[in-house]
Amino acid sequence: MEKLQITTDRLIIRNLIPEDISAFHAYRSDPSITLYQGFDVMDKKACEAFIVDQKGKLFGKPGEWVQYAVALKSENELIGDCAIKLQQPDSRIVEIGMTISTEHQKKGFAKEAMSGIIKWLFSEKEIQRIQETTDAENIASIQMLKSLGFRQEGHFIENIWFNGKWGSEYQYALLKREWEKGLGKVSLVKNKR
Repeated sequence: MEKLQITTDRLIIRNLIPEDISAFHAYRSDPSITLYQGFDVMDKKACEAFIVDQKGKLFGKPGEWVQYAVALKSENELIGDCAIKLQQPDSRIVEIGMTISTEHQKKGFAKEAMSGIIKWLFSEKEIQRIQETTDAENIASIQMLKSLGFRQEGHFIENIWFNGKWGSEYQYALLKREWEKGLGKVSLVKNKR
């Protein structure tokens, strides 16, 4: 199995491992984390099954989400996760999603992790386009995407039944040439597979 390891100034983006279960469960069972996410609160058994299921998955299969750990480099402590999916039928388009634990939010970790993943996708995986769909009320996610150079391409009004009500979403996208022109110089310590 090809192990992923992207290293930034403070983070390691890597495959999820069984030792991540306690930290993964701690934030995946937090209702404030699931407020804008496409998953519900998870119990410990569901978290264990999820991490076991991810073990055999490799990035690159069109239509399949692969979840990666976002960990503090200093302690290898899990603080969040990132989902990446190659779109079908064109495998040069990727959809991405990010979750960071409540205690580690507002410290720039999501942006740093996204920057590392974006650089890896564009430079090593030859991806042409990265897109993310976010809840229209998720101001923090919207601000982060804009700060990374993503542009809003769509506004879907009441397109999803979510948490007992109709929700609206924005779609953002970033092209490889846009990244290279603007933010392609983000500081990363090292990228390796």
